[in-house]
Amino acid sequence: MNALKSRVASPFAAIWVATFLLFVVSPFVASGSLSHAALQGMLPFAGILAVAAIGQTLVIQQGGLDLSVPGIFSMGAVLIVTIPGGNEGDLIPALIIVALVGLAGGLVNGIAVTRFGITPLVATLGSNAIFIGVVLQATGGSIAFKATKNWQTFTADKVLGIPILAVIAVVLTVLVALFISRTIWGRRFVLVGSSPLAARAAGLSVERYQLGAYAGAGLAYALAGALLSGYLQSPPLLPGNEYLLPTIAAVVLGGTALGGGRGSVIGTAVGVLFLSQLEQVISALGAKTSVEYLIQGAIVALGMGLRNVPWNQILPGRRGDVDAADTTSHDPANGNGRALLSEHKEEDSIDVSKT
Repeated sequence: MNALKSRVASPFAAIWVATFLLFVVSPFVASGSLSHAALQGMLPFAGILAVAAIGQTLVIQQGGLDLSVPGIFSMGAVLIVTIPGGNEGDLIPALIIVALVGLAGGLVNGIAVTRFGITPLVATLGSNAIFIGVVLQATGGSIAFKATKNWQTFTADKVLGIPILAVIAVVLTVLVALFISRTIWGRRFVLVGSSPLAARAAGLSVERYQLGAYAGAGLAYALAGALLSGYLQSPPLLPGNEYLLPTIAAVVLGGTALGGGRGSVIGTAVGVLFLSQLEQVISALGAKTSVEYLIQGAIVALGMGLRNVPWNQILPGRRGDVDAADTTSHDPANGNGRALLSEHKEEDSIDVSKT
């Protein structure tokens, strides 16, 4: 019973309930928003957004916020069509280059934050301008090629009637979730995001995990851009501009703590599904795109605002829990953080001090 109560009270549970209710209400509010054609048109774009949002989740779990989504996303989208130049035989090398460019872009962000101590917002905002400048310079302001036929075919394919882009998103989400929850490196990743001071005191290389988060995020953005190009066949010049706010909104909806530590890529994926279906309803009602932006912006603003609410004063019954959580997050000598690391050591007999 206690386990059930804890699951219901979980910060990740709300988005499941909200998404369920949205899908129940959708046919009554906007007829046709749950039709087969509507879902088949929505799921591919939801899958692309989910892939990009995985990267944003990793960064936010480390206490950052990545504003370079548009630049790295656009580089991936442009490179996957310009490198092959329509030649199907060059698709694999193009995909490898896209992955390397995404990793490099993420590493640039990570190095700026971890080595030079630049605030994540400033570092990623500046790098985003550089990445967009690279796209404009490399293309001359226009894209002369379409995605190769084999890439178009792959991204438009279906698995058991489900768009493959949605399937890819589900697979990646599950893999990342399992890595974070089932491996010692994933649990250390969460600990580093929750309390860098405690992690350092325990001998963990905080910078290494933060750098890995940014590198993984860059890879996710570039891959998402490449997938979009294949699906659209002829991508716009800067398609990533449409993905910055939704990735952050999805992470907030999914219950990931904007202060770092607690997070769920599965919750983020459900948040993506909520936003995508909400867009369907808004479009079916004939509302303007500005309404969607207003909702996304309100979600992000609400999520940021809730960080500063003194819950321990508003809800006295939770004071003990909050105080305990704060102690674990900010006291490097706290036994809870070390107990977690001790648990990890028992699992794989790894010497934490050498990490």
